[in-house]
Amino acid sequence: MTGLEHSLVELIRRTSAEIPDDVQAAILASLEREKKGTIAESAMKIIEQNIQLAKQKSQPICQDTGSIIFYVDCPVGFDQITFEEAAKNAVRISTKKGFLRQNSVDSLSGVNDGTNVGPGSPTIHFHQHRQPETEVRLVLKGGGCENVGAQYSLPAEKLKANRDLDGCRKAILDAVLQAQGKGCGPGILGVCIGGDRATGYEFSKQQFLRRLDDRNPNAELDRLEQDILNTANELGIGPMGFGGKTTLLGVKIGAANRLPASFFVSISYMCWAYRRQGVRLSAAGDIEEWLY
Repeated sequence: MTGLEHSLVELIRRTSAEIPDDVQAAILASLEREKKGTIAESAMKIIEQNIQLAKQKSQPICQDTGSIIFYVDCPVGFDQITFEEAAKNAVRISTKKGFLRQNSVDSLSGVNDGTNVGPGSPTIHFHQHRQPETEVRLVLKGGGCENVGAQYSLPAEKLKANRDLDGCRKAILDAVLQAQGKGCGPGILGVCIGGDRATGYEFSKQQFLRRLDDRNPNAELDRLEQDILNTANELGIGPMGFGGKTTLLGVKIGAANRLPASFFVSISYMCWAYRRQGVRLSAAGDIEEWLY
């Protein structure tokens, strides 16, 4: 393996097996809030035990290690072709080692070649900046939570949702109601207000790169995030839909410009196995710092 491949394999291993500290803190806080002796408390305890066992054994937290999504912030002149080749090889190696499950299949034939490499897998988003550092963030997003994502076109008559923040609120809460514990809750929402049908979903997933304990710098979106989080946790859906006080662990909302004719609200749902990690790399491709 090259130095870059070795670093990316370690990034994959750690992302797959270890929950970030901010997510762990949110799960522990939720466990304390649940009423003792309830199914909700039992579900949160099982989640906590799962997290500990995965870390101790350096094994995937979930049997569905999910879509592999890299976000690369790199300097001008960065060799994207070499990085993509290294990332694909790191995915192959990580799959062989068991850090990733063999769960990427050909959509037409259903054939699984056991490598997790193919059209669209892994997905790599490059963003150039004028800093000398290269930062690589990785999100592993399971299929169960992907299934309960939703996109709304406002106005939505059935929800009485207009093209304003209150209409966005109604759409987001409707997505939580429709999920009803599916998608391995408690979940985390990444939301984009605006954009088009493709960029809205893409931007909503970028919200998962934020820490759970951060606050939105936009005051209006910050209020909306906190309102939806508090309201959702009063719905009684709870962990895995068993009832309780923890339906969501976090809500992260961004806004993108849109065309006057369209007003989309795109909601990506992340399961409790919030697998997100990142590294800062040296020029040689070695890990200099962990970002979460």
